[in-house]
Amino acid sequence: MKDLSKNASRILTAVALAGFAVFLWLAYKGIALGPYEARIVRLSGIYAIAALSMNLINGFTGQFSLGQAGFMALGAYTTSLLVIPPEAKESLYWVEPINPFVRNLQAPFLVALIAGGLMASFFAFFIGFPVLRLKGDYLAIATLGFSEIIRIFITNLIPITNGPVGLKNIPSTANILWTSLSCAAIVVLLLRLMKTSYGRTFKAIRDDEVAAEAMGISLFKHKLMSFLLSAFIAGISGGLLASVVGAITPAYFRFTLAYEILLIVVLGGQGSITGSVVGAIILSVSKEWLRFLDSGFNLLFFRVPEIAGLRMLVFSLLLMAIILFYRRGLFGSREFSWNSIYRPIAFLINKIRKPKKEAGDDSA
Repeated sequence: MKDLSKNASRILTAVALAGFAVFLWLAYKGIALGPYEARIVRLSGIYAIAALSMNLINGFTGQFSLGQAGFMALGAYTTSLLVIPPEAKESLYWVEPINPFVRNLQAPFLVALIAGGLMASFFAFFIGFPVLRLKGDYLAIATLGFSEIIRIFITNLIPITNGPVGLKNIPSTANILWTSLSCAAIVVLLLRLMKTSYGRTFKAIRDDEVAAEAMGISLFKHKLMSFLLSAFIAGISGGLLASVVGAITPAYFRFTLAYEILLIVVLGGQGSITGSVVGAIILSVSKEWLRFLDSGFNLLFFRVPEIAGLRMLVFSLLLMAIILFYRRGLFGSREFSWNSIYRPIAFLINKIRKPKKEAGDDSA
């Protein structure tokens, strides 16, 4: 059975991208999707970016880090403080007066997003020096602890972050085009990175650190590079999230957010960029689609009463079933290819044609 040619794959990719671009434009104009559906798509793109940031350090470099929630918080607060108008900032700070320097900060949304990513990388640089010498569960506990330290630091820095009250009136700049194109840009960046010498080095460290070090690879240097880039991407996802939800508090970035992102990575497959995107879409859509379970529903001839939390219970059971049948995730460490669709279709066509040929031979 022959696979698709490179030209055929390129044509299919071009057609798919063109169709995706048309869909985005129609959704942006409010034709293809309503406000509620567009919000789900935006959240899917943001969670996909966050999952890609964790997958870079966990799936491709093999370091078990759980610090994404803290980096997202840094990105969210930095971006928000740069895009909220000075007059609106002053009205938010009623516990303590706002810092004059922070009050006058103002930047376009793209610059604010990049600043949020850089702020997350700045903190990751100092966190990475002590924690990246640890391995396995110890690294996970250390990064999770530093993530909580960042959240507590934000909570107590009242003149800058407004403390536990948080920030409101964040401009809703991150529309469906912003989130989708940002996610696409991160996907392209990681796909290109994995084909470079740095990407191959990350995978070598993941597969066998001893062998990689014996080949002359600086383990700490490349672990730190992966950690910094992962924090930068997480900071961008935090900035986009703040713009979508419109209001943030430190409680939004608790350690449960890191577990949710880890769930997406495990569901899609560690070491798979495609898996992170698909896992984020499944998580975001399923949580909304199952929302009717919390408000009561009819089951055949019975009426199931309103049960708080039933949606998450059913959702957890579905995820457990998926992980039991796909222990390495939906994609494992593989990426999407048109041949993965073409081969089963071609196999079925051959199976259908073969009996017909045999029937023709018998009649002859």
